[in-house]
Amino acid sequence: MQLGLEERVCVITGSTEGIGEAAARMLADEGARVVTCGRRESAPGIGEALHVALDLTVPSAPGELIEAAEQAFGRVDCLVNNVGVAYQTSFDELTDDDWASMWELNVMSYVRAIKAVLPGMRERGSGRIVNVSSTAGKRPSTGMPNYSVTKAAVLSLSRLVADVYAKDGILCNAVAPGPTASPAWLAAGGLADQSAERSGKSREEVLEGVGKGRPLGRLADPEEIAAVIVFLCSDRASYVTGSAWSADGGTVPIII
Repeated sequence: MQLGLEERVCVITGSTEGIGEAAARMLADEGARVVTCGRRESAPGIGEALHVALDLTVPSAPGELIEAAEQAFGRVDCLVNNVGVAYQTSFDELTDDDWASMWELNVMSYVRAIKAVLPGMRERGSGRIVNVSSTAGKRPSTGMPNYSVTKAAVLSLSRLVADVYAKDGILCNAVAPGPTASPAWLAAGGLADQSAERSGKSREEVLEGVGKGRPLGRLADPEEIAAVIVFLCSDRASYVTGSAWSADGGTVPIII
């Protein structure tokens, strides 16, 4: 199947590892011109991708990212908002600062990147925006309260942008992954280790239990989530907007 992504300029935030890196590689393999972004100074070496090192919690940073992409390639055709943070905690433990800092990265970086990319997309009469949410945005995780609320906000933001800018030829969708075998879960100190510490289980028991909690019985591979993102950026998704695509192995037992 031809996806029509050749020479399309695609910006992916949080793309130095995990789902974001997998999406960047897949887009590059389809012939897109890719712009990666993260706090690391070096990119993961994706062909001729442009890498922009930024902290997207800084209010000016998303605009700087889009400006860098437009200066390098003349436009941005696709924006994939993927950057985010998650950690295990309880509602009672969270401070106002905890809520605010997660909101800045998981929601406001998305809002600011979208605002920065909209003028060019509206002028050209086309564009694709894909926002990475989570199953926790559809069914809150009691072990990740502030993460769940921010990811629900991403779903609402995606629908809002889809409704407001459809007339300008801009399609906006969300992807809701389930637990994924990425550094967020598997790295030292990541969600698996955090869950083990809080539950008294071993890391291996945690990962086994998380996998068995999906109807498909396992965590996702980052490439499996990336494939959905790439499809939503492609010409083959030309009549898809305002949707929240679950890519969760059947985790959330609803059909919307």
